[in-house]
Amino acid sequence: MPLRRTGGARRLPNGWKTVQAKHQTPREAASRGFESFSFSSQSMNMFPSSPSIPTRKPSSLTLALSAAGLIGAASAASGAEQQLDEVRVHAERGGSFTGNAIQVGTFRDLDPLDVPLTNNLVTREVLDAQGARTLHGALRNTAGVAHAQIGNATYDNISIRGLLVDNQRNYRLNGSLPIVNLIDTPLENKERVEVLKGAASLYYGLVPPSGIVNLVTKRPADKPVTTLNTSVNEHGAADAHLDFSRRYGEGGDKGIRLNVAAGRQEVGLENYDGERSLFALAHDWRINSAVNFRVDIEHYRKDVSEPATILYKAGMRLPDPVDNRLNHAGEWQRYDAKATNVLARTDITLSDAWMLTLEAGQAETERDRNFSTFSFADPSTGDGTLNISYVRDQAFKNRNARSELVGTLTTGPVTHELTFGATTNTRTSRGESAPQVTGIAQNYFDPRNIERISAGTWKALTPARITDRGVYAFDRMSFGEHWQVLAGVRWGRYRSEAGTAKPYEVSSDSPNLSVIYKLNPNLSFYGSYLEALEETGVAGVQYANAGEVLEPAVNKQKEVGVKARLGSGMMLQAAYFDIERPQTTKDAANRFVIGGRSDYRGIELSAGGDIGRDWSVLASALFMDAEIVRVGPANAAQLGNTPQNTAKRTFSLFTEYRVPGVPGWSLNGGLYHVGERAVNNLEQAHVPSYTTVSLGTRYATRWGATPVKLQANLDNATDRDYWLGTGDNYLAAGLPRTLRVAASFEF
Repeated sequence: MPLRRTGGARRLPNGWKTVQAKHQTPREAASRGFESFSFSSQSMNMFPSSPSIPTRKPSSLTLALSAAGLIGAASAASGAEQQLDEVRVHAERGGSFTGNAIQVGTFRDLDPLDVPLTNNLVTREVLDAQGARTLHGALRNTAGVAHAQIGNATYDNISIRGLLVDNQRNYRLNGSLPIVNLIDTPLENKERVEVLKGAASLYYGLVPPSGIVNLVTKRPADKPVTTLNTSVNEHGAADAHLDFSRRYGEGGDKGIRLNVAAGRQEVGLENYDGERSLFALAHDWRINSAVNFRVDIEHYRKDVSEPATILYKAGMRLPDPVDNRLNHAGEWQRYDAKATNVLARTDITLSDAWMLTLEAGQAETERDRNFSTFSFADPSTGDGTLNISYVRDQAFKNRNARSELVGTLTTGPVTHELTFGATTNTRTSRGESAPQVTGIAQNYFDPRNIERISAGTWKALTPARITDRGVYAFDRMSFGEHWQVLAGVRWGRYRSEAGTAKPYEVSSDSPNLSVIYKLNPNLSFYGSYLEALEETGVAGVQYANAGEVLEPAVNKQKEVGVKARLGSGMMLQAAYFDIERPQTTKDAANRFVIGGRSDYRGIELSAGGDIGRDWSVLASALFMDAEIVRVGPANAAQLGNTPQNTAKRTFSLFTEYRVPGVPGWSLNGGLYHVGERAVNNLEQAHVPSYTTVSLGTRYATRWGATPVKLQANLDNATDRDYWLGTGDNYLAAGLPRTLRVAASFEF
């Protein structure tokens, strides 16, 4: 019976893919410290041992973390030792552009060929080769990704397949904790970035169907790690990053990984400067052969000038992108944010076939922001006005807990891989705002210096509290070697409170069903149907039902696809998807209601891995047909239109060539294309398509006994002016060409 374990474990040496050992108990296998393993009396494939949360809501984060550790220690003595016929150990090959396991949702620790949805993986090797520093820098390698509304000088506001990736729900740390993506999420302490596209309510509750972006942290390594990374760019930015890892304790049963980074920020814009920092600690503890415990703590901060965003007005010609070095805001208009994320997990082996996982965590982001929008008065001369909005002490907090039991049983010819879980998530927000300052004279083509303008009287923003609790069951049924049927359902209870308005509460369920046919271990075909809930919002003051919380909307998703792994390890995916998403409007009585629907259909292709010894490639493409198919009386003009910020075509291609005659030297390049997109649902204007080019080179050598890596990366190599972000009538320009050089030293 297969069971998979990852918590508190070590990494296999680079290049190892599969190791087999006969007659090991799960405790014996766990005590060897492998990062992940699955064992089976029938040599079966991996299945999920998803980390989970307690069934009871913790009274505080401290109690939840303590409970996870105490329960894990208490159950250690109860695990029975039995022998199995075979153990199959899977580990990701080091230095690869692809991986053989994902860490998202109920599919945690599964081979991508056993996941009936589109998933993309950006490994550490890709991040290193590209010198990626931001989420958009990583996610541009996946199809359908575009920037939404704002630029990327402060943080990345992302959409996938034209659907916004919610900044408080869709970004996850280690497959579980919903972090708040309102500050640039650091990548220095991340091993890889994963994207599971589409609906994900079964595991994550009420989330939009754009997909889950999962950030997997680096774990303590088998061998000591002391690496110093330094870099500078042509605009004056400079930073340093220390990556430190050691194992200690009896037999190396404990391990720490510390990542610390700090630096000056410069992106090539006028009237811009800033700084950022990171402190991240990962700790693993193999308490005994049956219990593993791990914790992640990260704190990061970014304080930079925020460029102004351009506001499109109906009836005007879309302006050409301004020179990409211009900034219409003052340097004093800051985006100052900090985030602290804590996540603890305990994995408990109960028997040869069952494992219990407990998780609890908290994510909190705070920010002060002076946000500017520029509006045209005369597009021909560039004259217009700048409006400034003020927010301070704005805080967003997520508390998350999960308990999950996974295991297997056999009924006749059918093997069941079962998952039972319970989760609770509480999100709160608060802050203060000051009246907007409007009418400040500014010019689009020749920006004036904006002197500091103090904020007026501060007023508390409406506080909000949302609780999303649920229980779920998931069954992966295997019928022989070729057929799998996956069925699951989540029962949830949702409560929303905003200020003094009457709380809204609803109960719901989210079913899903998938079928997989594996022709052989390296080729699978699948079809899936999912229903997922998402929040629809609160009626604003301009509506007759101001303050009313709308009921959650039901998204429906169908997908069919094929996945294949070639002999070299190259992973290929092709899928057709169809997402039906309700949308909000206003009715004839000026009420904010759910009164429309958009359909998102498309074909997505991707490939990643090695082509022979010297070439690696990561490529993706999306061909999209999205349409607003149902409207209300207030938005009748949108019928038949393409939803805003939805490109019909996107593609990415990144490749690296390792020069055979010069060991350690490689060259790389990338192309990233985003098609034309509407600035709003009325399609009153479209931002043109754009393609950016990146170039890079790396060289690994030694200076005496010290391994050294030297690197240079050139982003937006053609120095193109283009509109990076749009939606809701906002326009944001992309950043100028940037050359960054870096050096890494291993001690």
